[in-house]
Amino acid sequence: MSPAGRASRSLVWAGAVVFAVAVGLVLLMVVRPSAASPAGPGAVPAEGSADVGFARDMSVHHQQAVEMAFLVRDRTDDEDVRRLAYDIINTQANQRGMMLGWLESWGRPKSSDRPPMEWMGHPVTPSDGSLMPGMATDTQLDRLRAADGRDAEVLFLRLMTVHHRAGADMARAAADEAGTEEIRSLAAGAARAQESETALMADLLEARGARP
Repeated sequence: MSPAGRASRSLVWAGAVVFAVAVGLVLLMVVRPSAASPAGPGAVPAEGSADVGFARDMSVHHQQAVEMAFLVRDRTDDEDVRRLAYDIINTQANQRGMMLGWLESWGRPKSSDRPPMEWMGHPVTPSDGSLMPGMATDTQLDRLRAADGRDAEVLFLRLMTVHHRAGADMARAAADEAGTEEIRSLAAGAARAQESETALMADLLEARGARP
């Protein structure tokens, strides 16, 4: 079996594990409050906390990943790339829904006029539609929309590699700094999943004679 084939099988299992963990977290929230909540009963993370900042920013980051995955899914017949796109769509849309749900339960707005990633100590200024590190620009998304076949595959894999690396960095920061078990667990799982998918994408690019 080719490296891409073996890696894609691993991705299916990884995606299943991440999905199961995500469902478990939702059930945990329904059954009881997190034992790692910032304070006593009814307490919620502060507006400037890593919990709120990560949930808000990663929801935006994930939304673009889902958008790019839908774009490549409709522009290639390659089974491995379509399987990767399907996993990203399902896993990241699910995680995004959880994070937006937590913001709602905490009574925190889902958007803010504050700079993205301020909670990490290094706020960023959006450029050409790229709101945070790793996010594709409007120009890059237009190129992906115009591409098809191998060109779409390679461009998607390159853009998503950069996207995942930055997303994993953000997730690791949240896993270290967040005050709620919900965010720490989701962030740690997201970082592992995105690192695994980044390795897969390197194999897929190599199979196409392209560099990351």
